[in-house]
Amino acid sequence: MSVSQEVSNDGKKVLITISGRFDYKVSQEFRDTYRQIPGQEGVAYYVNLSEATYMDSSALGMLLLLREHAKCRGGSVFIDRPSEQVDSILKVANFEQLFTINYTNPVLVGMKSGTGA
Repeated sequence: MSVSQEVSNDGKKVLITISGRFDYKVSQEFRDTYRQIPGQEGVAYYVNLSEATYMDSSALGMLLLLREHAKCRGGSVFIDRPSEQVDSILKVANFEQLFTINYTNPVLVGMKSGTGA
């Protein structure tokens, strides 16, 4: 499991990529990827779940916390290319009503690489 982050050059887009299991074991690392971003007003967060193999209820909660974090700061959250297994969980939880889910195009260019930690 790993959590990584990329921030756009202007700091207004953050790509968070989850690989492997998205569960309570990565909760602190996941929170750190968005809480440590300077100038958090109006930031668009993109959560790439294409490499996630599993998601539990704590991961759903983490996405909701990110959504609240972004909303309080005039930002937004998008879920990018969830794996088939993760997409099934998102659909059962009706997350398509809470998030925009992008199934096709990779998002974000001109990013600065980093890791959450």
